[in-house]
Amino acid sequence: MAAAAASPGGGGVALKPRTSPKSVKFLFGGLAGLSAGLLRQATYTTTRLGIYTVLFERLTGADGTPPSFLLKALIGMTAGATGAFVGTPAEVALIRMTADGRMPPDQRRGYKNVFDALLRIAREEGIPTLWRGCIPTMARAVVVNAAQLASYSQSKQFLLDSGHFSDNIFCHFCASMISGLVTTAASMPVDIVKTRIQNMRMIDGKPEYKNGLDVLVKVVRYEGFFSLWKGFTPYYARLGPHTVLTFIFLEQMNKAYKKLFLSG
Repeated sequence: MAAAAASPGGGGVALKPRTSPKSVKFLFGGLAGLSAGLLRQATYTTTRLGIYTVLFERLTGADGTPPSFLLKALIGMTAGATGAFVGTPAEVALIRMTADGRMPPDQRRGYKNVFDALLRIAREEGIPTLWRGCIPTMARAVVVNAAQLASYSQSKQFLLDSGHFSDNIFCHFCASMISGLVTTAASMPVDIVKTRIQNMRMIDGKPEYKNGLDVLVKVVRYEGFFSLWKGFTPYYARLGPHTVLTFIFLEQMNKAYKKLFLSG
């Protein structure tokens, strides 16, 4: 029953080690998705953080008084909407490449990398398709950044005013963890809308969903109201560390920039 294995002195045929096709697919599929993820971060994240930092500094009082929470939220909304518009093409490519492996073989798009995805989408479906779902993406970004950026700034200000914290990495860590919790609760419903619209297909010549509201109505009707927050814990487990690293690096880079270029 078992195949004969070759021995050093025997005359059997040597069996070459085999690599699982699934492992190859996982590795190269992951790399393809990684390219889209990196491009998304390079467009969306840098744009939103840059705009928020500039507007926050310009709206800070001459005596160092920070903007009010409402103004912080408004700055976050502006930064998020702009960043989302810039990053939507990479977002569309990322959503499609991530979902590709879950589709039947005859329905897979087979993008090689993010640039191949962007070129093929523009060529086969038209340039406007790169901004498909732009409105719900911007709506999500408005909610996320109003929650994330404003709650981080407000939490940091509260911790510093308490007298138990100084402006250091530990303070940034605590403020960003609070921000991650607020952002998770606020963003999950709009994240579901954005993802489903960007990944929807045509059914009998008609789009699967009419708009973002139609997505919410169908999800609540067929899956239940609290399904809008399904997977809250793993979502926060992903978003929490991401938020921590984002703000810690941002704070350190801002300090380095001020020290190198503004100290004189």
